[in-house]
Amino acid sequence: MIIVFGSLNMDMMVHVDTLPQAGETVLSSNVNLFPGGKGANQALAAARLGEKVAMVGAVGDDDFGQTLTHYLRQNGAMTSGVAKSEKPTGIAVVTRDSAGENQIVVASGANLDAKADQVPNEILTKENYLLLQMELPVSETVSLLERAKKAGVTTVLNLAPAIMIPESAMENLDYLIVNSIEAAQISEKLGLGTDLNIEKLAQALAQFGNLTCIVTGGVEGSIAVTPKGETFKVQTSRVEGEDLIDTTGAGDCYCGTLVAGLHAGKNLNEAMNLASVAASLSVRGEGAQSSYPYLDDIQEETKRLSTIPTPNPMN
Repeated sequence: MIIVFGSLNMDMMVHVDTLPQAGETVLSSNVNLFPGGKGANQALAAARLGEKVAMVGAVGDDDFGQTLTHYLRQNGAMTSGVAKSEKPTGIAVVTRDSAGENQIVVASGANLDAKADQVPNEILTKENYLLLQMELPVSETVSLLERAKKAGVTTVLNLAPAIMIPESAMENLDYLIVNSIEAAQISEKLGLGTDLNIEKLAQALAQFGNLTCIVTGGVEGSIAVTPKGETFKVQTSRVEGEDLIDTTGAGDCYCGTLVAGLHAGKNLNEAMNLASVAASLSVRGEGAQSSYPYLDDIQEETKRLSTIPTPNPMN
């Protein structure tokens, strides 16, 4: 089972021609609502691959909370670990421009009441995975990491947003997933340097934490470095023009799919390939969870990509 301890938010998608600059007011003609939150996004992405997933977090006793948990259950994730809070369900305001790029502001709400002890010891077993992000209280995330590691659970942290955790907590991680910007920010805080080469960043973080570090670089693909220094690189399929609809939640799709692949017995390179294809498919639809592909979609796209000839370099 994959246990996801994370946030649940209702995403309010606002469409604009161009993203506003500081102090600028931009008008929009419409707003749409989509299920979101990094935790819920990653849980749903994993469930779409057919893996057993348990979502743990908190929502308000309101319509948004009911909608979010119902959508997760519809898509195969268990939500009995989602608590009800007196605070309103979290909301993320996502401003998206005509090129598919976005700006996001999150009002945490009920997510601030999520507690590590909502995850019972009975499910912290060696065959399970624990997937976390940084949209819940840091103290609760760190506490659950420590318990899970002692129990032999495989622990995965998507350090996004790049909120620093105690250095000692890195010892409780098996996998760290960050994008290139987050990797640079974390490396700087740890005094490891700020070189933007994603391979060097992955190597530095893997060595520092004695863990497998995966750095995603968008169109540059992703790279993983294990504690032993083994390196895996995966290219990404570029999505441009009319096919690029919305990048919201693409990173979460990558994380959830990657962990689902590992949980299913794939090796790291195979899981990274699955995750890369899934993320590239997700940007072709609007919203986060609503755009996430199923395993059949990923396999079909993988076959299609394998038939595209690679051009020979010119001499």
